[in-house]
Amino acid sequence: MKAVVVTGASTGIGASCVDLLVEKGFLVFASVRKESDAAALAARHGAAVVPLLFDVTDADAVASAARSVEARLEGETLAGLVNNAGVAVPGPLPHLPIDDFRRQIEVNLIGQLQVIQAFAPLLGAGEERRGAPGRIVNMSSVAGRFAAPFLGAYNASKFGLEGLSDALRRELMVYGVDVILIEPGMIATPIWDKAEETYLGMFADTAYAAPARRMLKWLVEEGRRAPGPEAVAQAVLRALTDPRPPVRIPVVRNRFTDYTLRSLLPARLVDWLTARRLGLLKGASDGSGEC
Repeated sequence: MKAVVVTGASTGIGASCVDLLVEKGFLVFASVRKESDAAALAARHGAAVVPLLFDVTDADAVASAARSVEARLEGETLAGLVNNAGVAVPGPLPHLPIDDFRRQIEVNLIGQLQVIQAFAPLLGAGEERRGAPGRIVNMSSVAGRFAAPFLGAYNASKFGLEGLSDALRRELMVYGVDVILIEPGMIATPIWDKAEETYLGMFADTAYAAPARRMLKWLVEEGRRAPGPEAVAQAVLRALTDPRPPVRIPVVRNRFTDYTLRSLLPARLVDWLTARRLGLLKGASDGSGEC
């Protein structure tokens, strides 16, 4: 039975990945941060899922989890590592507390590399194991290629993950370990219910108060109309099983308008269109107009 590690498996995309991979016959090591989530996974999937309890920023816990997985593999190669765990820290960069920015990078970028370093030997990177080399699937985002106002910290983490993944893929060719990026756009998950409660009070006395409210309203509305997390899980399965998977797999509602078009338009035009829509043009009214 092929074995895969999936981080951030308690809800949303991570949980959907676990569901699909179990359905396809994988043994899934699923990481969560709470004992209650670990118990829920075990109850849902039985022996097909082995819960791992760690936060990606906790080096000791990550290393301990890797040792547990190694013991279960008994010399076999881990087929895949799906780096899905992550957070989104919103806010305008000129006013975002540095500790918040640091946390964003710590979880979404440094934590990802920490997990990769711990599990890479089990994938066949530098260690002799039985079986074909495994694959690393990094959960990036459309936000790792196209930056949006008020998501600058998140954009920075995902742009960084894109560069890290490209370099890592080339470095790991010597071991035959592949690295694939999944780039979801808007995905309908419970995150949008939480997003409505996002606290923007710290920016209330800045020029960004009204534009931030418009952006949040638009994100929530679009997020609820977006494809479900099952679409991302299918992309992850493709990344793990396709004989020659693409380096990047976007998961968007409309490939042309939501992904390709943005790279074709001049950057200054995109700046102007975005600023006009949100009320960010200098001298523009900060009234209650909507996107």
